[in-house]
Amino acid sequence: MTQADNIDFRAGQNIAMKVPAHELDETVRFYRDVVGLEQLQSTESSIAFHFGRIRLWIDRCPQLSRAEVWLQMVVESPGPAEDYLKSHDVVRCDDIGPLPDGFDGYWIMNPAGSVHLVTGPKDAEPMTA
Repeated sequence: MTQADNIDFRAGQNIAMKVPAHELDETVRFYRDVVGLEQLQSTESSIAFHFGRIRLWIDRCPQLSRAEVWLQMVVESPGPAEDYLKSHDVVRCDDIGPLPDGFDGYWIMNPAGSVHLVTGPKDAEPMTA
C-alpha cells in the first residue's frame, strides 16, 4: 500500500496473463495440472484460477507474440487518482480495451509498458468473464 498525495493505491484482486494463442493450452495445463491451482471458470478465450487471494486470468491473445502480465490497482476515487497520475506524466490508455458501461476505472501503463487497470472500490472485486 502506498500513500501518495492522499491517493491510496492498493493491489487489486485480479492479475491477467495475456498469452499468445499458440501457448494458451500449455500455460493453462501448467497452472491447472502441474501447479495444481483451482480452476474457477472458463470461456473460449479466458480461464480464471484461484491464486491465493488473487484471481489469475489467463487470456488468449492471438495478436501477441509473447506473454504479458496486467495488474489491477484499487483507489478510493479514480478521478483524483487520475489527476495525481497525470501530474506525474502517467496518461490513460483507453485504447487498450473497452470497459463495461458505468465501470469506475481506466487503463494506464507504467514506464516499462506494463498495463494496469485502475479501479474504484465498487469495481475492485474479482471480475467475471
